Amino acid sequence: MKLDPKTDLTFTRTINAPRELLWECWTTPKHIKHFFVPKPHGIDACEIDLRVGGKFNTTMNVEGNLMENEGVYLEVVEGERLVFTDTYSEGWKPAADPFMTAIIEFADDRNGGTIYTATARHRSPEARQNHEDMGFYDGWGTVATQLEEYASSLR
Repeated sequence: MKLDPKTDLTFTRTINAPRELLWECWTTPKHIKHFFVPKPHGIDACEIDLRVGGKFNTTMNVEGNLMENEGVYLEVVEGERLVFTDTYSEGWKPAADPFMTAIIEFADDRNGGTIYTATARHRSPEARQNHEDMGFYDGWGTVATQLEEYASSLR
């Protein structure tokens, strides 16, 4: 995948947990609630239909404000790659104001951990910059840390 620095944000981190466990965390609603948004914010609801065109819906709770996010999976490669977007909702219904497409990739690090890459692709340089200004690196970094901590609690 060729990244475009004008519209894409990405980071890679090694997480001390096996790829299979991280995959389970990312694809199971009961697990998503434990890491998907930086604390103290949370996820009140999550629906997953893990297939291309299947829904990935979350309800975020940010300081008591509920934020519905409906999306779909564009690509599902078991244990390796998830691509989802809020550009469409289930049934390929276009969103009025989409935010991004997310790409989550998992690769073995040969030491029992996982090389974890999170990429956010945006429709314009302005949308990308807005996401960076909102705290992409800190926020998604915090999510990766929470994912590692949560996955460790499941072992």
